[in-house]
Amino acid sequence: MPGPAPLRVLIVDDSPDDAELTELALHDAGMDVECRRAYGEAGLADLLREFRPQLVLSDVNLPGFSGAQAMAMARTALPDVPVVFLTGSAIGVPGEELPVGDALVFKDELTLLPDIVRRLMAA
Repeated sequence: MPGPAPLRVLIVDDSPDDAELTELALHDAGMDVECRRAYGEAGLADLLREFRPQLVLSDVNLPGFSGAQAMAMARTALPDVPVVFLTGSAIGVPGEELPVGDALVFKDELTLLPDIVRRLMAA
């Protein structure tokens, strides 16, 4: 009898290296995840519709697009899906406040991500 299906995680990040590190943080913590990556708005719309993630991990700052916009798209398509923001800095975009999702993790503290994901998925 097969076990539970892996957690479907959508990573939205313009940096393939950062997206890979995010995915590795989950795998290294022993989490059973299936990750897909979106690098912009078009890819995000397609994956929300086709992959139907159970969790969205989004960079705050994306060229020509923002984490807040990614969260709005995710919440429109899948209202109950948690959104966790990832950022390399506390500054964000000058003149804009950091968006408020279900959690915020600094990219240099990705070891905290698995526990945050477990807590959100248990809620």
